[in-house]
Amino acid sequence: MLIKMRVRGLMFDVHHNVYILVLGQEEHAGVLPIRIEKADAQAIGLALEGVFTQRPLTHDLFKNILDTLGARMLSAVICDLKEEVYYAKLHLIYRDSEFAIDARPSDAVVMALRMDVPIFVTETVIQQQSVSEIDRWLGDLKPEDFGRYSM
Repeated sequence: MLIKMRVRGLMFDVHHNVYILVLGQEEHAGVLPIRIEKADAQAIGLALEGVFTQRPLTHDLFKNILDTLGARMLSAVICDLKEEVYYAKLHLIYRDSEFAIDARPSDAVVMALRMDVPIFVTETVIQQQSVSEIDRWLGDLKPEDFGRYSM
């Protein structure tokens, strides 16, 4: 089963010196924090604000290629969690064929934001994430840890 998510915010975890992408369920209070790189956080931030650079960044280039070829992105799905590493797929349609392309979750989220398609997480991933890890992570947060992209 797929659970529809949206970007709830981007944060910087000063305790671990990493950026956190926070996805939240559309209809519930549950969250899915995913550690990402600085460049990925910047790309997601630009997409959230609807900002385009003068020259296309990699995600914009990929969107331009899909648009030029007449392919459509249907969704981004965070589909697996192995040894604390999340995996995602871009679901595309081209002519009469559907494709699922392996992607990092941060890339999948940027593409979903740029292509205005839904973001999903499998129920298996939600069940696999460690509740104690999330509780510990949330317990370390302070209000000032939430950046300007908090929603």
